[in-house]
Amino acid sequence: MFGFSPEEIEAIGLPLSLTVLMVWMLLIIWNLAKESKAGKFGTIVLFFVLSFGMIGFIAKTIMQKFMGL
Repeated sequence: MFGFSPEEIEAIGLPLSLTVLMVWMLLIIWNLAKESKAGKFGTIVLFFVLSFGMIGFIAKTIMQKFMGL
């Protein structure tokens, strides 16, 4: 497709789609904090706790990049 191999499409598509998904999840957390009137501290706690998995995934990706795995 357009001169790209399936591997190249996957190499571009997976990180792009995961980035879009993570941004969408952050917007959901923001909306949850706004609707629950959590305040500044509550919003920080919501973002930290609910995005902890995303932080781990990003950290794993960065470590793999630096370690050459």
